[in-house]
Amino acid sequence: MVRTGFDDDFKKAIKKIKDGLLKIKVKKIIKKIIAVPEIGKPMQYGRKDTREVYMQPFRISYKYHKEEDRIEFLEIYHKDEQ
Repeated sequence: MVRTGFDDDFKKAIKKIKDGLLKIKVKKIIKKIIAVPEIGKPMQYGRKDTREVYMQPFRISYKYHKEEDRIEFLEIYHKDEQ
C-alpha cells in the first residue's frame, strides 16, 4: 500500500476551502491518486519530479517517490495562480 504525506501548505489550503462539495471532490481526487499514483501529468523545469491533477478550477500538485512507494501531496492551488 502506498504511504502518503501532506505538506503544511497543502493542509492549510484544504482548511481554507469552505465549499463542502468541493472538499468532497478533493477527497475523491486524492483517493484516485493514491490508487493510481502515476495518474497525474508529469511536470517540467522548476516543477520537475512532481505531478499534477487538474480538478476544475484547482490543481493538486504531488510528488510520487516510486522506489519508496510514497506520495507527498505538495499543494492545491487555483489554476490562475500558476
